[in-house]
Amino acid sequence: MDADIRQSLLAWCAREQGWLIETIETLVRLESPSTDKAAVDRCGAELRRRLADVGATVTTIDGGARGDHTRADFGTSGRRVLVLGHVDTVWPVGQLSRMPFQLVEGRLHGPGVFDMKAGIAVSLLAMRAIHTVLRDASPRITMLWTTDEEIGSGSSRGVLEATARECDAVLVLEPSLPGGAVKTSRKGVGEFELVVHGVSAHAGLDPDKGASAIHELARQIVALEAMQDREQGITLNVGTIDGGSRTNVVAERASGTIDVRVPTEAAAASIAARIMALRAGSPRTSLEITGGISRPPLERTAAVAELYATARTVAGELEMDLGEGAAGGGSDGNFTAAAGVPTLDGLGPRGDGAHAHHEHVIVADLTWRAAFVAALLWRVTGHR
Repeated sequence: MDADIRQSLLAWCAREQGWLIETIETLVRLESPSTDKAAVDRCGAELRRRLADVGATVTTIDGGARGDHTRADFGTSGRRVLVLGHVDTVWPVGQLSRMPFQLVEGRLHGPGVFDMKAGIAVSLLAMRAIHTVLRDASPRITMLWTTDEEIGSGSSRGVLEATARECDAVLVLEPSLPGGAVKTSRKGVGEFELVVHGVSAHAGLDPDKGASAIHELARQIVALEAMQDREQGITLNVGTIDGGSRTNVVAERASGTIDVRVPTEAAAASIAARIMALRAGSPRTSLEITGGISRPPLERTAAVAELYATARTVAGELEMDLGEGAAGGGSDGNFTAAAGVPTLDGLGPRGDGAHAHHEHVIVADLTWRAAFVAALLWRVTGHR
């Protein structure tokens, strides 16, 4: 991309800052918690209208009990690139009254603005820039915006994997890392439930006739703690526990839920096998273990590294150094990477506070980010 085009791209996106902020505001004000189908569908309907205005062929994908997902297709030539993200948020309807959409000291605040409605809006401006500045309506780009990413992608996983396999690369508009770096790896995520069955008895009169499920659960938690390997990026967290009925009753039942984070498929298989192989220490108790690795890791393969190298070159042409890093949380990019499609995550704008009350994006990064995404899409689809 020559210098004149680069400067034109940056200048045009800067002039469109008002349009971009208005789009972000509209999406943020359409609150869209994952578990509220009516609310998330209202946001999706507005997004589909705006995608059509940008020139997409738009398809609504039935999400069943969850919100409906959105596919948008552009162009017919070159390699097909998937732009990926989600419209659902962790915030309930009404959170706007506690976290109003507002511009404060160069930051846009509001529920879902960082994770990840600003990223969605950036992608729309990027498509407008491709058509207007680069004067190219042909790059083959598919966008997929899902509605249940924050609750495990249960209704969208099949669509995600099938759509990714149609494409040569995936760019995920999830929030960037601190400083604007992209994510070239993400941990896989698992959840297990451990239920301990014991024998109840009177804690004062007949304690030896009982077998405490709570005491056994405590022993198992110690065993789970020993499975961690922080140097290798393997962590386990028993996040909730429940059990017992009264203080004077030996507990007949106890349970705990376990969050697992793993950096590789090999680690995922190993830790899952070790959890499922747990055995009760007390002969009169028994264990019931369910769950598994629900979101595979996004690993930094050679193909991912090559995609990042392309992105860093494009960013350099736009006078920005693009870093890379890893994330402990998962995204839908984990699924596309595990499907064998090179995936680069964290291409959304800079900010902070995902899932927190100080959630915001940095206004100064927004239009540069749109120009960067436009140039990257143009490059990855095979244009120069």
